[in-house]
Amino acid sequence: MKSLKELYRIGPGPSSSHTMGPQRACKEMLKRCPQADHFRADLYGSLALTGKGHLSDQIIIQTFAPRHAEVRFHFHETRKHPNTLELSAYDRDDQLLEKMTVYSVGGGVIEIEGEPPAAQKPLYPHHTLDEIKRWCEAAQIGLNQYVDRFDESDINDYLNDILIQMLKTVDAGLNASGILPGRLKLERIARSLLQEASDVHGSEREKLLLCAYAYAACEENASGGMSVTAPTLGSSGLLPALLYYYYYDLKYQRETLVEGLKVAGLIGNLIKHNATISGAQGGCQAEIGAACAMGAAMIAYLMGLDMDQIEYAAEMGIEHHLGLTCDPVGGYVMIPCIERNAVCALRAIDAAILARHLRRVHRNRVSFDMVVETMNKTGIKLPIELKESALGGLASVVKLD
Repeated sequence: MKSLKELYRIGPGPSSSHTMGPQRACKEMLKRCPQADHFRADLYGSLALTGKGHLSDQIIIQTFAPRHAEVRFHFHETRKHPNTLELSAYDRDDQLLEKMTVYSVGGGVIEIEGEPPAAQKPLYPHHTLDEIKRWCEAAQIGLNQYVDRFDESDINDYLNDILIQMLKTVDAGLNASGILPGRLKLERIARSLLQEASDVHGSEREKLLLCAYAYAACEENASGGMSVTAPTLGSSGLLPALLYYYYYDLKYQRETLVEGLKVAGLIGNLIKHNATISGAQGGCQAEIGAACAMGAAMIAYLMGLDMDQIEYAAEMGIEHHLGLTCDPVGGYVMIPCIERNAVCALRAIDAAILARHLRRVHRNRVSFDMVVETMNKTGIKLPIELKESALGGLASVVKLD
């Protein structure tokens, strides 16, 4: 597995695969053809079907500016990968200088056809949580220390920057108002939810605060603001909501939360390595399911639970999202995405609490690694209509105004 830096990335919303990925591809084309006069981008599969709602065309045009870029959507053509982008560079005489076929594979990561993936030596020697746990037990260290042992030397500084950006994203969302971009015309409601939370007490207040923070992060992402892939931008409200609550409301130290981000990142990395975190490949089980597993593991760690309990929490976080479809209404990262992030932030805490007690009374028959394998097989069987195409599920029922 690669560094957690390849999992947690800062970039513009609303989609890691449809916004950050194309932006990265365009920057690579600019590096290869700095002399180009103009460009063309051809989008296929999910990139075409939901590209407008994900602002794919806007980020492509912005990245190539001030040079002209034509963006074409091929709604009825497919390519090898569901998120395929073909970029062409031309000179002033409209002669082709360079053509590049790019796959946006999730989490802002791209692969270029005919070229090996970006060379980065795998840092982690183990490939399953079971292997990692056995190694940690032999070395008598915890999961966060495992990350320290194998990741890059500056990982703490990097994750501190990630934490700061997550907190900033929630702050920006809580202080914003108005209508989110696009045809859905959804009103930002994070600030209103925060006000609702001030009028109640106890566990209801805690839950409303978490939901307000998740809405804030997701609304900021949906508007194209700077967000963090956790593990994707479609699921980028869950971890920031939990971290914001633990930092500002429960007064946890930043250093402790960075340790939590390591544990969460390890879970996300295993899902990415052994399955997928792309909604276009695996449905929303691969995005919000992965995020819920990451959040549950992080909360379990912050609660002081042992590795078996942390695994149990992560396993529940993803197991109970198996088969979940990715069906964004109108192709926007809004319905059901924003509300789903809030609901799953609550689920992450519930999974950690349940794991603490369940592990005391029985041994779980289902391991985290089993669930990841199952998620991958399930994602392959899901029809394209339910994998970020806006052709099925809620997207086929909820009509735009």
